[in-house]
Amino acid sequence: MSQYFRQFSAAAIVAVLSMSITPLDSRSQDSTEVVVPDGTQGETMTVGRSDSVLTSNNWYEFDSRYSSLRIGGGVLYDWVTYIQDEESRKQISVSPKIQLRDFRIFMSGKIKTKRFVTWKFGIMYDASVSSWLARETGIMIGVPEVAGNVFIGRTKEGFSLNKVMTGYLGWTMERQMALDVIPILADGIKYMGFLPKQRIFWNAGAYVDWLTEKQSFATYEKQFVLRFGVLPVFSEENKSLIHVGVNYRYGIPDNKKIRVRSRPESNPSPYFLDTDVFPADHSNHLGWEVYFSSGGLMIGSEGYFTKFSSPEKNNPLFKGGDAVISYILTGESRPYTTVSGVYSAVKAKNPVFSGGPGAIEFILRYSILNLNDAGITGGQFWRITPMINWYMSDFLRLELAYGYGVLDRFGLRGTTQFFQSRIQFAVL
Repeated sequence: MSQYFRQFSAAAIVAVLSMSITPLDSRSQDSTEVVVPDGTQGETMTVGRSDSVLTSNNWYEFDSRYSSLRIGGGVLYDWVTYIQDEESRKQISVSPKIQLRDFRIFMSGKIKTKRFVTWKFGIMYDASVSSWLARETGIMIGVPEVAGNVFIGRTKEGFSLNKVMTGYLGWTMERQMALDVIPILADGIKYMGFLPKQRIFWNAGAYVDWLTEKQSFATYEKQFVLRFGVLPVFSEENKSLIHVGVNYRYGIPDNKKIRVRSRPESNPSPYFLDTDVFPADHSNHLGWEVYFSSGGLMIGSEGYFTKFSSPEKNNPLFKGGDAVISYILTGESRPYTTVSGVYSAVKAKNPVFSGGPGAIEFILRYSILNLNDAGITGGQFWRITPMINWYMSDFLRLELAYGYGVLDRFGLRGTTQFFQSRIQFAVL
């Protein structure tokens, strides 16, 4: 309980600023609204300038003398079944499952100070461990003097476009396997910046595990992360962009030991890849990301290399990546935010509950992760995934996917077919 209290006490103090809240309304027709970043995951929220009255008809947005308040949440529910060949059945045991993926609640707002300051607080029930966990929680401070923002608290490290994005906003059910090597969250400080004229973005972060030490994702005691990129093409009017970025990460594993493992892009499934625990003084991670968007079309790829300093294991090098193509048939495009250099949520032009078709997206992705090197035999797995996303409204999304994957492990080469679906409800 004491650990839980420490994790949330700072955010609770900030949340008190939203006391005496009243719903936002249209009391001032000439107030100016601006879109500002809500944390570091690429989400946005509409808030007014400090000297204006906020205007909104959303039931989940409120206002007070000291801060605005936006309440959100989400639920993910998964289903999966499999077809295995004989070699795959010898490698790993799987069974059909229907289960809650997670349930989360979060709050965010803009504190009414002359300097731009936003806050956010998140908590999630993780069904896989039957436990409530703190998610992104902290304060972001605008620092225009250095063309950016500083986030202090629990956040994404800032490594990889797809990793930084909110999981609810991704185009596939799960991120590519190579990103499982990187912890999902960390506690520390992150500086993000963007130069509009040069179209250059970056973030740099430093983190420790004082509050997260006993949580499953906290496999490092210290880490430093740098991400840098450029937008050679960026036109909001034409809905087109080219995004190119590079990533670097240095980490010191807890107790100088590490275990790298990955599920096959299916959360209810067991770990297909697993190195078991091995000694490691530190690790160096290097990656690249390239994306192209034009209207409803998006093509992208990310690749990552991780080198562990482990003399006992001959310093293994693990590598993986993905390539994806997405097309939205109904005329929408995937928004992009320069605040953190990531894509945002697809918004259906004609939601189902207003009599329209919603937004329908077709996706094809190839991904691979190799955890075999220098005597470590964690396995290699590749997967091809065609899938359909149906965005019925801003809050409701249905996902259907088929996966064909091949696992090289235990001296066998087994094939598994995945049949997956997910229902997602989210107020972001």
